[in-house]
Amino acid sequence: MSVENEKVLELKNLKTQFITKDKTVTAVDHVSWHIGKGEILGLVGESGCGKSVTALSIMQLFRNTTGKITDGEILFKDKNLVGYSNKEISHIRGREISMIFQEPMSSLNPTMKIGTQMMELILKHNRVLSKKEAKDLALSMLVKVGIPRAAEVINEYPHQLSGGMCQRVGIAMGMSLNPALLIADEPTTALDVTIQAQILELMRDINKEFDMSILLITHDLGVVAEMCNRVVVMYAGKVVEEADVLDLFSNPLHPYTKGLLNSTPVIGNPKERLVAIRGNVPSLDNMPAGCAFEPRCDDCFERCKKEMPPIFHIDGENGLRKSRCWLAEEYGRRVDV
Repeated sequence: MSVENEKVLELKNLKTQFITKDKTVTAVDHVSWHIGKGEILGLVGESGCGKSVTALSIMQLFRNTTGKITDGEILFKDKNLVGYSNKEISHIRGREISMIFQEPMSSLNPTMKIGTQMMELILKHNRVLSKKEAKDLALSMLVKVGIPRAAEVINEYPHQLSGGMCQRVGIAMGMSLNPALLIADEPTTALDVTIQAQILELMRDINKEFDMSILLITHDLGVVAEMCNRVVVMYAGKVVEEADVLDLFSNPLHPYTKGLLNSTPVIGNPKERLVAIRGNVPSLDNMPAGCAFEPRCDDCFERCKKEMPPIFHIDGENGLRKSRCWLAEEYGRRVDV
C-alpha cells in the first residue's frame, strides 16, 4: 500500500509552543513527516499527544492566541508556509488545503444557512464565478457527498440537520475547491457506527476520484487499518513511530504502538482480555527527564529514564520505518531528531 509519489506536504522539525508570561509549553516537538500526492496518511495517538495542534499549525489557525510556531518548516508544494502573513495563508487555506473539524455540529456557523456558508467560501477563492454559479456548485457538492433533498438542505440552518449531515456538509465545503490536501481531524467522532462507515467510504471515494491527499487524524486504529497507506504515531508532542500501515499492524516496533494495538478489540476473540496502557499522557509542562513514555512502559530500562531516544530508521517489508525507542538501536540507523 506504499505510495511513492511527489510530496504534497512535508513537515521538517516543526515545533509549536504556547507561550505565556508564566511558562512555555511545547505541544509539537520537532515533528517531521510527509504526505505524497493521492496518499492517505494516518496520524494517531491518545488525546493530548499533539495531533490536532499539528493540524492547526499547518493551517495556522491559532494566530492571535498564545500558540506560535517557533522552529521548523511546513513545505507545501515546496513552499515554506511558516512566516506567511495572514493574508498570504488565507489564499492557501480553504482553496489548496482544507480541513474538516471533529465537531460537525459546532464547526458550522449556526446563524447562517448552509448555502450561504458554502457560497462565501467558494466566492472568496473564485471571484470569477457569479452568485448563481457559486450556488450551483455548492448544490452539486451537496449532491456529491450524498445529502438527500440537497435543494432544500442548502436553504436550511445547521441546527436543522443531524450530526452526520453536518459532517457531510463539512466535507462538501472542504472539497468544493478541489484542494490538494484535505485534513480530517477525527471526522467520525460523535457519529453513530452506520454514519461513520458512510463518511469513511465517502472520503475514500474522494481520494480516488480526485487523487486528493488526506491527513486523517484519529485514535481509532480500525479506521487507520481500513483507510491509510502510512501511519505516524505521536506521543507527548513527538513522533514515536512511522511505518507503512501493513508493517505497523504486523510488526509494531515502539512499545506505545504495541500498547495501542493491544488495547484494541479484535473481532473473533470476544473472550480475549484487552490490555490497557497504565497511567496517562504526561503533562507537557512536566515531562519526564528521559523518554516521555518511560513511566508507562513495561519494556523500559535505566537508559530510558535518563536519555530521550532519537529516531531510528529501520528497513521494513514495505519501506523505511521510524521508531523513537532505545530498543531499536541494535537494528536501526540513528537519526538525531
